[in-house]
Amino acid sequence: NPSASQLEIADLDMIVGASIDNIMMVEGEMSEVSEADMLEAIKVAHEAIKVQCEAQIALAKQVGEKETREYSHETPDDEELKAKVKSLFEDKLKAVVSENTTDKKERSEKLAGFLNEYLESLPEDTEENIELVKKYYKSLMKELVRQNVLNTRVRMDGRQLDEIRAIWSEVDYLPMAHGSAVFTRGETQSLSTVTLGTKLDEKLIDNATVSGTEKFMLHYNFPAFSTGEARPNRGPGRREIGHGNLAFRALKRMLPQSGYTVRIVSDILESNGSSSMATVCAGTLALMDAGIKIKKPVSGIAMGMISDPETGKYAILSDILGDEDHLGDMDFKVTGTKDGITACQMDIKVDGLSYQVLEEALEQAKRGREHILDEMLKTIAEPRADLKPHAPRNEVILVDKEKIGMIIGPGGKVIQEIQAATNTTITIEEKDNKGEVVISAINGDDMQAALGRIKAIAAEPEVGETYEGKVKSVQPYGAFIEFMPGKDGLLHISEIKWERLEKMEGILEVGESIKVKLVGVDPKTGKFKLSRKVLLPKPENA
Repeated sequence: NPSASQLEIADLDMIVGASIDNIMMVEGEMSEVSEADMLEAIKVAHEAIKVQCEAQIALAKQVGEKETREYSHETPDDEELKAKVKSLFEDKLKAVVSENTTDKKERSEKLAGFLNEYLESLPEDTEENIELVKKYYKSLMKELVRQNVLNTRVRMDGRQLDEIRAIWSEVDYLPMAHGSAVFTRGETQSLSTVTLGTKLDEKLIDNATVSGTEKFMLHYNFPAFSTGEARPNRGPGRREIGHGNLAFRALKRMLPQSGYTVRIVSDILESNGSSSMATVCAGTLALMDAGIKIKKPVSGIAMGMISDPETGKYAILSDILGDEDHLGDMDFKVTGTKDGITACQMDIKVDGLSYQVLEEALEQAKRGREHILDEMLKTIAEPRADLKPHAPRNEVILVDKEKIGMIIGPGGKVIQEIQAATNTTITIEEKDNKGEVVISAINGDDMQAALGRIKAIAAEPEVGETYEGKVKSVQPYGAFIEFMPGKDGLLHISEIKWERLEKMEGILEVGESIKVKLVGVDPKTGKFKLSRKVLLPKPENA
C-alpha cells in the first residue's frame, strides 16, 4: 500500500487480490521488471493480504456463527436427463474437439450444430426441459475440451501448449495517417493508427486526487463484426475501457518525452482471443511507423490454464483462443520489451493459483513475448528516422523563465504575430523554473522561421557577436539600435565610421537596418555599447 509520492518513483505499480491461500487477481504496470521481481512483489502483497484475511476471520468470530442456507436452483438437476445428454452427444463432441481445426467459425458451427439438430427434432409439445438440455450440453462440451487438452497436451486448433499462432504484420497500412500498422495473430487482427497533436490536444484530467493533463491516449474499438455478430455500435463498454487501459499502460512508459500529444486508435477487425495484446503489438508498430522514438518495442501475449483439482493435472496455454479463455481457468495477459515486463492483467476462475504455476506461466509467457517481438521486428526493426511528410513537426526549446512574458507579449500580441507570420502553433509552459516552448509546424521552413523568431527573443546578448539591428532613434551623439528584440544599444557617433563625423544629420535614418557588433556592456548600468566601424575595412591612414 504505497503512498502517492512512492508511486511516482516506483518501478512497479500493481494491485493484487488473493484469498488467504491463493492468488486470485493481478493487474498493474511496470518499468521493465523481471519475472522474478514481479513474482516476489506478488508474494510480498500476498503476505499483507493474509493479515487482512485473518482480521476478517477474527471479526467473523466476534460476530458469531449465523445460520446459513444453501442456494437451491429454481429447477433441480435431472440426473436422468444429464445421462441422456451425455450418451447422445459425448462421442460427437469428442470427435470435433480432437479434430484440431484452426477455423473458429467451422468449429463453433459444428459444436452448436449437434444441439440445434436435436432440439429441432423434438415435438412442439415435448416434456423435456430445454433449458436443462442446453445447460448439460454446455457443461459436457466444456469438460470434454478440458480433458482433451489435459490428456493429449494438444489444443483445440492442433497447437502445442506453448505454440503461438501464425503472425503477419504490415506498417504504413493507411498512407495518410501519421502512423499505422495492421497486426494479425491467428484469427485476431488489430488495425492501429497514430495521430500526432500539439499541447492544445492534451487530455484534461480532473480526478478526486489527481488533476493535470495526459499527452498519451489509446482508444480500443471492438465492433460487432469482429466476432461475426450484427448489432449496433454503442459507446465504449467495460470491455473497450478495460482492454484499452491495459494496452495504454503497456505502452506509456516506453514513450519518449516530446512536445507531441500522441493518440493511438486500435480497431479490432477480427477477434479470436487476445485482442488487447494485438492492440499492444499493432500500437508499437504504428508508433515506429510514425517515427516516434520509443525507448523499446513492446509485445504482448495472453496466457491460459486448464486444471483438474482431482488429479492435480494442469496445462498452461500460450496465446489462448477465445474458447480457451471462456472454457479455461485463467486469463493472464503479459506485455513487455526484450528486457522486462511493462504491464499485466490476470483473472483466475478457480480457487486460486499456486506460485509454482504462476512462475511457470510467467516463464512461458516470456518465451512467447520474445517470439512475437521477433516477428514484429521483421516488419520494422526500429522507428523511422523522420516523421511522415504530412505529419506535424514539433520542436521544444527551453528559455529563461523571465523570457516567457517577452515571447507572449502584451495581451499575447507577440506570440500571435509569430504564429500568424510563420503558420505555426506555439505553446509555452513553465517547468522546473524554465519556460518550455513547443513549436508545431506542418513543414520545415515554417518551423525554422518560428524557431528563429523565438530564439531571437530569448537569446542573451553576447559581446563580440554581430547583429542585424534597426535604428530606433537618432541623437546628436549617436543612434540607438535595437539589435535584438527588446534590446537597445548605443552606437556612438565615433563608432559609425573610421572617418571622424561632426554631426549625425544625413548619416542614419529611423527604421534603417544596420549591421552592428556588440563591443561591450557597462558593468554598472548594464547598457550595451555597439560599433559599426569595426565591421568595416580599416583605412591605411586611420
